[in-house]
Amino acid sequence: MDTTIALITGANKGIGFETARQLAARGVTVLAGARDEARGIAAERALRDGLRGGLGGDLRGLRGLRDDADARFVPLDVTDATSVREAADWIEKEFGRLDILVNNAGIAVGGGPPSETDLEAMREVYETNVLGVIMVTNAMLPLLRRAPAARIVNMSSEVGSIAAMTDPGSPLAQMPAGLAYPSSKTALNMITALYAKELRDTPIKVNAANPGYTATDLNGNSGFRSAAEGAEVSVHLATLDASGPSGTLWGYLWSPRGAYGALPW
Repeated sequence: MDTTIALITGANKGIGFETARQLAARGVTVLAGARDEARGIAAERALRDGLRGGLGGDLRGLRGLRDDADARFVPLDVTDATSVREAADWIEKEFGRLDILVNNAGIAVGGGPPSETDLEAMREVYETNVLGVIMVTNAMLPLLRRAPAARIVNMSSEVGSIAAMTDPGSPLAQMPAGLAYPSSKTALNMITALYAKELRDTPIKVNAANPGYTATDLNGNSGFRSAAEGAEVSVHLATLDASGPSGTLWGYLWSPRGAYGALPW
C-alpha cells in the first residue's frame, strides 16, 4: 500500500479540519476523528466534496494537489478509553498501519487569575489536552511503528512556552495569567519532548506545532490568522522528510515578518 494514512483528532472544524483538507489535497488518506457523529460525517462529506467543488480556503502553494479526497470519519473521543481503543482497532483492520498522527483535539474552558482557578475546569482541560494526547498516542503507537517513517504532531501553542510567556519583551508576556489552557500546553510540550526522546532511535519524528493566534472557536474566532494558515504548521510537521527535526516546538513566530521557526520551550 503506497497511500499515506493520517489520523487527525478533532478534525470536524477549525485547524483540525484544515489540516485534514490540506493533507487530503496532497493525496493523503485522511481519517477525520470526531466525537460527534453528525459533525464527523459532515466533515467527511465536506472533505470529499470540497476539493472538487471549492470548499473555501486557499490551497495555493501546495504541491501535488488533487481534486478529490479519500476522507473517512472515525468516531473518536480522546477522553474515552473505549472509543480510542475501537478507533485503533478499526485502523489496524482497515489499513494495518498509521503514517501520521495529528493530536489536534483541544479545549479551553475556565479563565481568570491562577488564584481563582476552577479545579473542575482545570481537570476538564487536562483530560483532553494532556491525558487525551497520551491515550491516543499510546493506542496508535504500534500502528505508527509499522509505518516506514511515521510522524506525530501535537497541536500546542506559543502560550505553552514558559520562556515566551515570561519574557518582558514578548507580546505573550502581556497576556492575562490564566492557568488551565497555557499550562496544559506546557505539559504537552514536555510530553512531546519525552516521546521524541523515547523514539529517537526510530524513524518516527515527534513535534509540537504552534499555529499562532488563529481564529477558532477556542478564542471566539478572534485570532488574526486563518484556520488554513494555522494548519500549514501541522501539515509541514506531518510531512517532514528524513532530515527534519524531532522534539521541537515549531511554527508561527510572533514577529513583524510573520516567519516560521523553532520556538523556545
